[in-house]
Amino acid sequence: MSNSLLYSHLYDWYASNHRILPWRETEDGYAIWLSEIILQQTRVAQGLDYYLRFIARWPDVQALAAAEEAEVLREWQGLGYYSRARNLHKAAQLIVARGWTPFPTRFEDIRELPGVGDYTAGAIASFAFNQAYPAMDGNVYRVVARLFDIDEAFDTTSGKKLFRKQIELLLDRQNPRLFNSAIMEFGALQCTPVLGDNCLSCPLQAQCKAFAHGTADLLPIRKPRPKVRDRWLDYHIYLSEKAESDNQPAGIYTLIRRREEKDIWFHLYEFPCEESNEAPIDGKRHRELSPIVFTHTLSHQRLHARFFIHKVTELPSIEGSIVIPLAELDEYALSRLTLRALSAIHLI
Repeated sequence: MSNSLLYSHLYDWYASNHRILPWRETEDGYAIWLSEIILQQTRVAQGLDYYLRFIARWPDVQALAAAEEAEVLREWQGLGYYSRARNLHKAAQLIVARGWTPFPTRFEDIRELPGVGDYTAGAIASFAFNQAYPAMDGNVYRVVARLFDIDEAFDTTSGKKLFRKQIELLLDRQNPRLFNSAIMEFGALQCTPVLGDNCLSCPLQAQCKAFAHGTADLLPIRKPRPKVRDRWLDYHIYLSEKAESDNQPAGIYTLIRRREEKDIWFHLYEFPCEESNEAPIDGKRHRELSPIVFTHTLSHQRLHARFFIHKVTELPSIEGSIVIPLAELDEYALSRLTLRALSAIHLI
């Protein structure tokens, strides 16, 4: 395969087809880092609004470092994989503490940031500083797997080494910024998971071994996914209407708690919850309460959730819970599951 010919076809395609995105219009390391973290496990269409809100609220790393973790989690609400938000905040504080502002320029320093691996560091170093490092996201893995007809799982230790070797050979070291942008966009728009007729119009068709061998639809290969774990969650939404007093205004009050377990939704808020690893057997009390029921799927977990509404004169005392006005609920970072329930019962 001729790299120079591939670059020519790839760059021509990119010039005509790439999307105009704000992080492509800047060489600001902070802005590019922020976009890379948001897009790690998020589609561009969903991540764009989050990126714009983060940049507007925290326009530089010093502003983000000075924020409270709860504020960052609240802005991240709905994106999922909340460890990304916590690591983003920790990384901003590390950058400020080490005097790397406005943003570290050395690959080794970028790689040291919480939540940044080799490939994310490579993307940032190439996009912000035009340094010759490959950027490997899922789109790039797919393009490389098909170009070289690689039938090894890309998410295994040996597979990662093989793919790294191939992308190092393919990387345009004279213009890594353009190369990484083009190949990532090519995977997102042209060399897609479901190909349809894309292969027939592909400008890299002549260089693609998978097209020649008829294997493009089979690639890339992943290692087998772990079995999905089922969990059953009963949430209790307590609502109590209170008159005005010396300590609080009139209104409806409720109970929420912050998740402190090193588990899903760490440091997010939710209603008091009871959990079981087995499907519950409904008794008369539960049938009379008519819960709102959801199934919510995470990467390796399937959550069966029931939300019970209790209208009470006095809120119960539940360890770990705090009392808040229902009107202030949107000031707290909540899981997508909780937001779905609140929308369904018209509490937001």
